[in-house]
Amino acid sequence: MHTKLLFLMVAVACAQGAVAQDRIYRCGNEYTNDAGKARQKGCAVVEGANVTIVQGTRPHTPAASPAPAPAASGNAAAAPRPARAPAAATPAPRSTTADGRARDSDARLILETELKKAQSRKTELAREYNNGEPEKNALEMRNPAFYTKRVADLKQEIGRNDSDIAGIQRELQRLPAP
Repeated sequence: MHTKLLFLMVAVACAQGAVAQDRIYRCGNEYTNDAGKARQKGCAVVEGANVTIVQGTRPHTPAASPAPAPAASGNAAAAPRPARAPAAATPAPRSTTADGRARDSDARLILETELKKAQSRKTELAREYNNGEPEKNALEMRNPAFYTKRVADLKQEIGRNDSDIAGIQRELQRLPAP
C-alpha cells in the first residue's frame, strides 16, 4: 500500500513539472523568462495562461542604409524617424549600358501602354457614370437600392482609376528621358 502511494505522488509531481512553465515577463511588446532582465526593465508577470512566442522574420535592410539604433528607453514610438524625400523627387539614374537602356525603354513602353489602357477605362467609366446619373436597367427600376449601390461603386472605381493614372504618371517621370 505504501508503495502505491509513493508511486502516485511521484507521478503527480512529474505531471506538474511537465505542465509547469517558468514565469514569463512582458516588457512592452517583448517577452522574457529571465527574471534579472525583467527586474531591471520593470516588466510585469504574465499570469493566467501559458505563453507561446514565435519569432518573426527580420526585415531586410540594404547595406547602403544601416538599420537605426534602438532607443535606449525601449520605446520605439519615441525614436525619431528619418525624413524621406518623395519618390517623384528621385529620378532613376540613366543607364549607360545597352542592356540598361533597353530595359529603360521596355519599362517606358510598358508604362505608356498601361497609361493608355487606364485612360481609355477612365473614358468608359465617365460615360457610364454620366455625371452621377447612369441609366437604370430593369432590375434597378424595381429596386432603387441596386441603383444607388451601382452609382457608389462606379464613383469608387473612377477614384481608383484616377489614382492608378497618377501612379503610372509618377513612374514615367522617374524613368530617364528617352
